[in-house]
Amino acid sequence: MKTVDFKHARGPDKLRVYAIGDVHGRLDLLQEMHRRIYMENEKSPPFDWVVVHLGDYVDRGLHSCGVIDFLINGQRKNHRILALAGNHEVGFVDFLNTGDAYGVFARCGGRQTGLSYGVNIDFNNELSVASGHEALKRAVPNSHLNFIRRLPRSMVFGDFFFCHAGIRPGIALERQSQEDLIWIRSEFLDDQRPHSKIIIHGHTPATEVEIRPNRINLDTGAYASGRLSAIMIDGPNKTFLEATV
Repeated sequence: MKTVDFKHARGPDKLRVYAIGDVHGRLDLLQEMHRRIYMENEKSPPFDWVVVHLGDYVDRGLHSCGVIDFLINGQRKNHRILALAGNHEVGFVDFLNTGDAYGVFARCGGRQTGLSYGVNIDFNNELSVASGHEALKRAVPNSHLNFIRRLPRSMVFGDFFFCHAGIRPGIALERQSQEDLIWIRSEFLDDQRPHSKIIIHGHTPATEVEIRPNRINLDTGAYASGRLSAIMIDGPNKTFLEATV
């Protein structure tokens, strides 16, 4: 298998690729990052460009509904706005389907997502979970559900493979488990072997962008840190961007 390291990896010819880490309801930071991206494109216009969002748009932060609206509207206006599924989007839909009071949505920031849709759920109260589940099903627009359900788990551009969480080392990229792509952690993060592509991912918060020969982690805990991170890949050139407010 042919492998590549970050230093020598290249993006596609005539296509600038941006990727943005985990947003988690921070609409303000996402808007600022898009402003930064458009400024970069004005400063040095590319032949063409795309923006890949790496998932986890909902939970923890205060404006999950607004983030989904922003992405839907962005895609309607411009085919260059791309988005991948994260485990929190899957958990959100799972809760809407089942009302599970112990899933990732309930345990990891779903209350804030509910509030962004005007629904207050106390996950320590069975009656509140039951009534909140029904209210949230009514409150979430079909357009939001359709957007989430259609999100792909991975994309490839040039020497780069984009996904939310990572890959299972030793398995070909085209054979990766759909669950691993949004959930995997230590088996991927601790493996230093080169892959056939550089893996651009989020999912595991870090204090700074993690730059490794075989992977780049763009999750800098935006909902708590106030810092949303991105990478700009332009041929052989790789630049990191940060949005703060």
